[in-house]
Amino acid sequence: MTKTPLKLLIHAADDASLVRARSNAANFLAADETGQVEIVANAGAVAAAIAQPHATDPHLRVCANTLRNNAIDTPAHLTQVPAAVVHIAERQRDGWAYMRA
Repeated sequence: MTKTPLKLLIHAADDASLVRARSNAANFLAADETGQVEIVANAGAVAAAIAQPHATDPHLRVCANTLRNNAIDTPAHLTQVPAAVVHIAERQRDGWAYMRA
């Protein structure tokens, strides 16, 4: 029987949770080569993500609302989502597991 690949969404809302989310994402990817992972960052985690690049950044999604509300430009290497809350809800609707870092 073939297993359905795991899909994990990790939510980071501040700099400490971003550190945990990045570590969790790296551990997940090392343990499950068929799985998918995304880190969605909003609030204080957005500035921390920009200030401290990381190997997991290809899996990072930053909240455009947070960027706009704080007058932050998005670096080219990061992917934006219009609203973290909507992205989280859509991923859960689509069967992704949610984890708060």
